Amino acid sequence: MSTKRDYYEILGVGKNATPEEIKKAYRKVAIQFHPDKNQGDKAAEEKFKEAAEAYEVLSSDEKRAQYDRFGHSRPGNGGFRGHDMNMEDIFSQFGDIFGGGGSPFDSFFGGGGSRTRQRKGSNLRIKLKLTLEEIANGTEKKIKVNRLIRAEGVTFKNCTTCGGTGQLRKVVNTMLGQMVSTTTCSACNGAGQLIDKRPPGVDNSGLVSKEDMITVKIPSGVSEGMQLSMSGKGNEAPGGGVPGDLLILIEEVEDKELKRDGNNLVYDLHITFIDAALGTSVEVPSVGGKVRIKIEPGTQSGKILRLRGKGLKDINGYGSGDQLIYINVWTPKKLTADEKAKLESLRNAPNFQPHPDAGEKGFFERMKEYFA
Repeated sequence: MSTKRDYYEILGVGKNATPEEIKKAYRKVAIQFHPDKNQGDKAAEEKFKEAAEAYEVLSSDEKRAQYDRFGHSRPGNGGFRGHDMNMEDIFSQFGDIFGGGGSPFDSFFGGGGSRTRQRKGSNLRIKLKLTLEEIANGTEKKIKVNRLIRAEGVTFKNCTTCGGTGQLRKVVNTMLGQMVSTTTCSACNGAGQLIDKRPPGVDNSGLVSKEDMITVKIPSGVSEGMQLSMSGKGNEAPGGGVPGDLLILIEEVEDKELKRDGNNLVYDLHITFIDAALGTSVEVPSVGGKVRIKIEPGTQSGKILRLRGKGLKDINGYGSGDQLIYINVWTPKKLTADEKAKLESLRNAPNFQPHPDAGEKGFFERMKEYFA
């Protein structure tokens, strides 16, 4: 059983709190336990990290929904991030929550003394097309990405305007005492550094474009529109800092035979009237290859056969979906005179008259069973 405190309890809000209420509550708790206000207090530092972890989850609609459903465990993803978030992570990720550029606490504590905000490079976004088989089994792709990296031969020097902090502080005397506000340095755009030496062909940021080959591991069960993130594989930051992330948007290539419905796969099987009446066995496609199934004598059009576990793996680890096979009895559109005569002779035969029994499910019952 987890010993972690409830995220809503950490921030002091209810489970129905709005995003704005969560943001306001995080601001209040973070200010209370900020390291600059509690220097040397390890307990306060842990509570500061704890609040950042809670806000990271509750400020994301997707993560909040998972937390509300599964708690701290979040199956299939190794749980939530936890206390491995360091101070640079927190200031980089939530530094602009209150606006004004730097750390959200600069206007209260003068920018954290000697702390310099670490700049992060911009993110890259790509689209990746995957076949149904790749989605079912997971795959590894090697893709070419054009990234901005720091050019060779470029040297930097500290910005003289901000002293290398990337921020400008302004102290104002008010009736409540001194108030310190912080803004991003306009001379270096918050980098804290300026180019000292620049080789020919290098822009003012000191970055050049380079084609990189990146290996992307795709887990099984991803879906259309899902976005994966590779930390540190985006553009580098001018003058230092940490690289941005590579964001990968999943696109599904439509399969010619199998249709996806969540984690289930759907296949339309057309059989002849003879096969429906007498029964047969046929092969149907699946993501693992062909599967032979049995058609019982007297099978009705519209019947749904279910192959348990033959669908797609759930990305969160909840087993696999099923493959659903819709039976369609094919009615000939054209008949020869001999075929017509044979069928006509059977028109009034007792066994050819519709006699649905009590166990025969109608269309709506079959749909209810399918969606159950």
